Amino acid sequence: MASEILANMKEEVTCPICLGLLREPMSLDCGHTFCQACITANSKEPMVSKEGESSCPVCRINYQPGSLRPNWHVANIVEILQKVKLSPEEEQKTDLCVHHGEKLLLFCKEDGKFICWLCERSQEHRGHPTCLMEEVAQEYQEKLQAALNGLRAEHKEAEKLEADIKEERTSWKNLIQNESQIVQDCFKKMRGFLDTEERKELQKLKREEEHVLCVLEQSENELVKQRQLLKDLIPDLELRLQESTRKMLQDVNGIIERTAICAPLLGSRDRGSS
Repeated sequence: MASEILANMKEEVTCPICLGLLREPMSLDCGHTFCQACITANSKEPMVSKEGESSCPVCRINYQPGSLRPNWHVANIVEILQKVKLSPEEEQKTDLCVHHGEKLLLFCKEDGKFICWLCERSQEHRGHPTCLMEEVAQEYQEKLQAALNGLRAEHKEAEKLEADIKEERTSWKNLIQNESQIVQDCFKKMRGFLDTEERKELQKLKREEEHVLCVLEQSENELVKQRQLLKDLIPDLELRLQESTRKMLQDVNGIIERTAICAPLLGSRDRGSS
């Protein structure tokens, strides 16, 4: 009973042109409904009665191509029928054309679909290259196998490239780490060498400072002694110059020798300073 109801409903929503379930159904003013693709193709080859008009393929009533309107009610019925689950007996007929009930023996290469001999003559598949399923199976099996082999080769190449990149990244990482360690060691040695040289130079300056200070201290002590001699000699000479001739000449050679001793000391100091 259910099968009969479904059959009747399918008959009501079957396109009069392609004899299949209506796809994007469009209705004319006369009430007949067709697939959009089918009625559009019919409008391109009109049976002319007036300029620009076509005739309905069923009742031959003229219509303007612009008067076509979508039939959403029929479209909803078709959608529901396509979702109806078949009975166990009907499921055994899945190799039959849903539009014509004929056995699906052909394959449309252009649309990639299984079709029956009526589909081949319909507007949808007319002029399309078709062949028996058994004949096309080997061809597409080879194409699919070739595609699979190509994908496997690409996958293998991708894995190899990924492994190469990982290896190269690891190699670069190790190289940079080694170079960084070498740079650190080099600068560490340079710092050690510079620290040693710094200590040597500071020690050299320290010794030079001690030597110079010692020399200056000796010179200072000599000058102190010389200054004291001069300090003692100057009053004697001033006093002698104020005395009478007799007293001035008394032991005059000793006084001159004492002044002669001071002059070389002063000269040696000047030479040492220069």
